[in-house]
Amino acid sequence: MPALGLSNVTDGITVIAHNTGSDGVLFGVSAALVFQIFSATNSSPQTTELFAKERSGTLMKWVRRGLVTSIGFVAIMAWRTKSLWPIFGGGAAGASMYWMYHIANRDGQKGA
Repeated sequence: MPALGLSNVTDGITVIAHNTGSDGVLFGVSAALVFQIFSATNSSPQTTELFAKERSGTLMKWVRRGLVTSIGFVAIMAWRTKSLWPIFGGGAAGASMYWMYHIANRDGQKGA
């Protein structure tokens, strides 16, 4: 099945349309990209939880930087493939990673 992507109709409005990409591959590659970026910019949610009391601001600063970097790369992938699947995959991975670090930071500050 062709992947959903962006397409311009005759009046210039961008709509969701079918393109020739593979939705599963685009979803997976964009999700893996986001997970890799978080690996490159952050240690782990466990480390965040362990050190949140002393370094919460610094730890979460790098989570935000990883998220912003991920958004940029996923946006380029979506633009170049003219598909929404990188946004779906990258968005799911980014939301998941942010949620994990947020919980780790919260629990670490509480000492949970």
